[in-house]
Amino acid sequence: MPGESFRFIHASDFHLESPLGDLDALPSNLREAMAEAPRRAAQAVFEAALADNIDFLVLCGDLISPQAAGPHGMALLLDGFEKLNAKETPVYWAAGIADDPQKWPEAVPLPPNVTLFPKNQATSIQVERAGRTICTVVGRSSDGRSVLHVPSYRSEPTDEYTVAIGYGSSEADALAEGRFDYWALGGEHNREEVEGGANSGALYCGSPQGRSLDECGPHGYSIVDVDADRTTRIHSIECDTFRYCHVEIDAAEITAVGSLQNLLGERIVRLQHESGGRHLLIGWDISISSGDALHSIGDAEELLQSIRREYGHGSPAAWTTRLSVRPPRKYPKAWHDEDTILGDFLRAAQKHRKAEGRDLNLLPMTEEHPGLGGTTSTLLAEVSFSSQMDVLDQATLLGVELLRGGKPNLVQKS
Repeated sequence: MPGESFRFIHASDFHLESPLGDLDALPSNLREAMAEAPRRAAQAVFEAALADNIDFLVLCGDLISPQAAGPHGMALLLDGFEKLNAKETPVYWAAGIADDPQKWPEAVPLPPNVTLFPKNQATSIQVERAGRTICTVVGRSSDGRSVLHVPSYRSEPTDEYTVAIGYGSSEADALAEGRFDYWALGGEHNREEVEGGANSGALYCGSPQGRSLDECGPHGYSIVDVDADRTTRIHSIECDTFRYCHVEIDAAEITAVGSLQNLLGERIVRLQHESGGRHLLIGWDISISSGDALHSIGDAEELLQSIRREYGHGSPAAWTTRLSVRPPRKYPKAWHDEDTILGDFLRAAQKHRKAEGRDLNLLPMTEEHPGLGGTTSTLLAEVSFSSQMDVLDQATLLGVELLRGGKPNLVQKS
């Protein structure tokens, strides 16, 4: 028997208490926009809920830490809730860890259209429109764990389309056991569709605004359309005003263009075209295959300042937050064969590399620096294998720079 068609918005992880991260400097031309970015993204969700003729709004955790965000952040939420209340649009909120229901001030009541699910059990609610049930929502706020407890969502079987609302990580097989038509999930800042759940759609819609280079790419919310035959269509809507980008570049790409600075400029233009007029926050990861390519890079700090000046003050701006040059693992054979301190140094470094760093022991080096704290000394002694190899690469490059009388000319001027 056909049911009712309906539409709702699925959003999560506003984190109104958290500013943009991965920034070692705040460009004066972007400070105000950066400060407002999380709020503007959250406002976009409420504006869509008010304008797109939806039946209800689903919010899945970590919207706000009231104590950290203060009245400014709480006012944004309450204003959105009140406007939806005026339109008689229900809001179903499964809290996460940051927005633990016990943290919400008792002196600030939520409007009657907002259902904040309890932490101790799942609650089932029939959603009505014009006196007819269009679907059932089943929700539970997090009990403080980062893992979703699917068994607690068990409810009486129903013929209506059922939306499960929750917060926390889970596997597809566990979600499928719930036998819900759609899992609206929060707790992941990047959009993620849970694949493989039998007869169960499951989606982490992600945060409306990315906060770091671990949260690259588009961010926004989802509009979910369900037709009378229970077919579900999910539309991803982008609403971020700043977009983080992590870009990897290797020596071959630099050689093809002829100049690293020109290559970075080309990439920035392409990213700006793809981002639809948003500000960009870019982290560059540059790899050099061997020391023979050292001439194609330059002083990393000089390059960083140069591309910030050239591209970081436009509208939209492309601000470089980080520029990392990975040291080469091989250096010119002529340097290695020199009967000099440099040659001795490179041969010693090669010996450690062939041993995969297993014979490296950093602890004795701390004894030469009595000012180091005990915790620092312990951490140096417990450096993991992968970190040891990174330390070896960085130390080798530093030694080469010092023994050759300064930094290699790592950037060709264009």
